[in-house]
Amino acid sequence: VSRQLKEEIRRGFARLEDPLAGLLAMLESSSDWKGKGHSLGYCITTELQLWIKAHPAVPQPGTKLKKLQARVLGMLSQCPANLLDPLISIYQLHTADRNYLLEHVSHLYLQGSYKEAARLSIKLKLQPDQDVEKMCTPLLLQDKANLVEDYVAEYPELQRKLLQTLDTWCDPNFNIRDITRPYQGLSRYKPDKFNRRVLSKLVFRLLERFSIDSALCPNVTNQRHLRTLNYLFYKRFVEKTMSEENWADHIQSTVGENRWLQGHLAQSLLRHCGARGAARWARHCRLPPEMLPWAVAEELQELHIQDRVEEVTKADNYEASKKKDYYQLPIPRGNIHFLQTWEETLQCWEKVLQPGQVVGVDMEWKPSFGMVGKPRVALLQLALKDEVFLLDLPQLLEQAEAEGEKEKLPHFIQMLYSDAAITKLGYGMSGDLSSLAATCSALKDTEKQMQGVVDLLAVDKQVDGLSPEHSHEERGARQPEKGLSLLVHHVLGKPLDKTEQLSNWEKRPLREEQILYAASDAYCLLEIYERLCKDPQNFGLGSDLMDSLVGKQSKKPRAKKQLNKQEAPSPSGQECQGPRTEPSRPAAPISPQQFSVVCDNMLQGLGRYLRCLGVDVRLLDNEDDHRKAAEIARQEGRVILTSGLPYQTLRSQVGEGRCFSVNCSEKAKEQALQVLQHFNVQLSLSDIFSRCQ
Repeated sequence: VSRQLKEEIRRGFARLEDPLAGLLAMLESSSDWKGKGHSLGYCITTELQLWIKAHPAVPQPGTKLKKLQARVLGMLSQCPANLLDPLISIYQLHTADRNYLLEHVSHLYLQGSYKEAARLSIKLKLQPDQDVEKMCTPLLLQDKANLVEDYVAEYPELQRKLLQTLDTWCDPNFNIRDITRPYQGLSRYKPDKFNRRVLSKLVFRLLERFSIDSALCPNVTNQRHLRTLNYLFYKRFVEKTMSEENWADHIQSTVGENRWLQGHLAQSLLRHCGARGAARWARHCRLPPEMLPWAVAEELQELHIQDRVEEVTKADNYEASKKKDYYQLPIPRGNIHFLQTWEETLQCWEKVLQPGQVVGVDMEWKPSFGMVGKPRVALLQLALKDEVFLLDLPQLLEQAEAEGEKEKLPHFIQMLYSDAAITKLGYGMSGDLSSLAATCSALKDTEKQMQGVVDLLAVDKQVDGLSPEHSHEERGARQPEKGLSLLVHHVLGKPLDKTEQLSNWEKRPLREEQILYAASDAYCLLEIYERLCKDPQNFGLGSDLMDSLVGKQSKKPRAKKQLNKQEAPSPSGQECQGPRTEPSRPAAPISPQQFSVVCDNMLQGLGRYLRCLGVDVRLLDNEDDHRKAAEIARQEGRVILTSGLPYQTLRSQVGEGRCFSVNCSEKAKEQALQVLQHFNVQLSLSDIFSRCQ
């Protein structure tokens, strides 16, 4: 607003006998202020607000102010958001009769103006006198979850009431149509946005935002734990990529004393292990006998000590044979140090913080399996040429805080990452550092200060011959390697044993298998780096690439986030698609309107992003089987976008080039760029939001 206009507005106010009535008369006779943006009406209103502060007027008589308040209340439902606060301030609506304000909001609600009623309630702080379920239900049906969050933001009691209501709706026995029936004629009603899956996500978001214990929402929490239970059975009995001890740890921490989950566990054990195997596991997991199916309970009575001895012997033999197939640490077990005291850690620092040192860095945390909160680092691994240090981060942080020196650990880590004279090796460092920042807030800027860092995730994209399918054929039935394990296999000859990857890293003491896994994950980085530096050409790397990496890298390469160490990322989306071939001619350019895809259920963020760019997208629901993507692709001529293990299955069910594997650890924007580049989709400004209604 020009200075001249501001002065003219203020002179106008000075000439008016009653500026408040004058402003209302102007707004009532005009409509330009109803639009978004800075209209003339908005400028005049905000200038009056400032003018009143500078010229405190004689207080308005009570009856006169009440009349003005009644008039302005009638206008507020039509106001853009930027006018609400100035008008409420000018006409002192916070001092108006509370019952009168509640009655006005109730009138808006009965008219079906639910958003306006909620917005005005927030501004006038009326929520404690309203029914939170009644106010929020139509907003959720209109997909206005953000407004619902704002509505309860300042009221812990309302937050709890809302969460308990949402949790009740998520009970599998609750008929959700009982909620939607009264609102059938609701404008902007989005039934696809009102289901247990969406509501469950909202519950976990609210629990995290308002730091509320998830025990308040047993239905949603149980359903999430049940999905975790099913996932663990898949990892152990279908993929066969999780050790017994590791699996048992997670099963016990997931199920605990919850009788509902114990019942599901008993049924899953019977289905996957048979009655005899289920009985053994039921005893191991201490399931109450009354929770067991009849066949399992009978087997439990007949079990003898000898059965357990045979089972242990069989497992030991299996572990011994397995060692031959995987990468083994070349240093003695005595050179792996698990550090829980500051005295030990200081000795570690002296060795690590030496100019010219090369350090392999890795971190482990307990997998969240979709529960609330960011992962917190439980173990920091530092590998040197002759020894590996495993730092028990929770214990060291607790000890430092008790001694009043909580900056001690962040100080060491910042010194390590910012010293250009020390080469730090990692794999997907960005994900590790974001978890480190969640563990210790003092480390949130570490990524910006990094120097002398080599992220091997950026290097392995350029290493020749990395093909999950190729390595899969060589090894028969095992799951195809990916991520760091694939790089280790290609450069050092054997893959990493990842059966401990999903361990409970917070449980103490760590098992021997966990200690060896953690040490191997960090130490293998040293061996890969040394091999690539010695003979870069053998791996299809230019010597100039290695020259740029050896101790000189001051900025991190583009790293992939790994918020959950459930799956290491593939080296890149395109390399998941098969062995490398000679470069073929690029595909002919197409527009987003000509590009049709079906997104697997782990890529819903990517699907929504592509839809915003004008791409024709179908999304699988969380409950859908991955194979449904192949059915849709064949029926509608769509390209499948998927990630990880399902890619191996889906690519064989559609034509060549009709299935693309995306890196699940990247953000939706990076995934979308990768897809558009691969299929040569040419984007124009008019495509953006072209599919939005």
